Amino acid sequence: MTSREATSLLPLAIQMEHWRRSPSDWAHILAFGAIGWPWLLKSLHGGSKTAKRALIERLGLAPDALPNLGSWKADTGLLTLIADHVLSVKPQTVVELGAGATSLVLARCLQMNGGGHLISFDQHGDFVAATCEWLADNGLTGDLRPAPLGPPPGDWPGLWYQLKALPERIDLLVIDGPPWTIHPYVRGAAESLFDRIPSGGVVMLDDAARPGERVIAARWRERWPDFEFRLDGGGTKGTLIGVRR
Repeated sequence: MTSREATSLLPLAIQMEHWRRSPSDWAHILAFGAIGWPWLLKSLHGGSKTAKRALIERLGLAPDALPNLGSWKADTGLLTLIADHVLSVKPQTVVELGAGATSLVLARCLQMNGGGHLISFDQHGDFVAATCEWLADNGLTGDLRPAPLGPPPGDWPGLWYQLKALPERIDLLVIDGPPWTIHPYVRGAAESLFDRIPSGGVVMLDDAARPGERVIAARWRERWPDFEFRLDGGGTKGTLIGVRR
């Protein structure tokens, strides 16, 4: 199953034999779930048909290349921001956390640029394999890798991708995982890759309008003063964009 198939509202289940949420984790999940339910309802909308059609035509994709957006998947707002950036700035090395529709758009934009390397990580091995097939069906390729979840770096809660063979330089980092159902602050651990981002490099955090991601953004602004962060509210979920000075 990939993002091109219809899926449930919640992300795919996290199955780890030796991991258990702490009482504090459960308290955060319940509290932020209660606060964020209006956002969750809004996020069901993946963007207008007009916006999706415009994106598909711009990228020269098949009319049915991006079905079933929204819910836990990317919306047209994020996908359009990604296309705008990659086609104009032309990053050479793109790292993505959380595969799916973003993988397809990133791979197509790099193909249109005539070069560039996409490395995408996801915790679900079968999802990675299916997404590779999805890209191949559209004449695209990418370096998509399964990355199991394990202990997070630093002082962040929850779980984090156990990443291997990372490039020394990351021109664009797209963060669309792990899911908030692990912990509302789970994506904050992406800062462990910020040292690889050069001056002018960019971070994009999906779902940035959520309460948990707003806490993450505040911590990043304090810890990484050499990044300029702003919230783009053009999509249904919001995107935090950070540019390294």
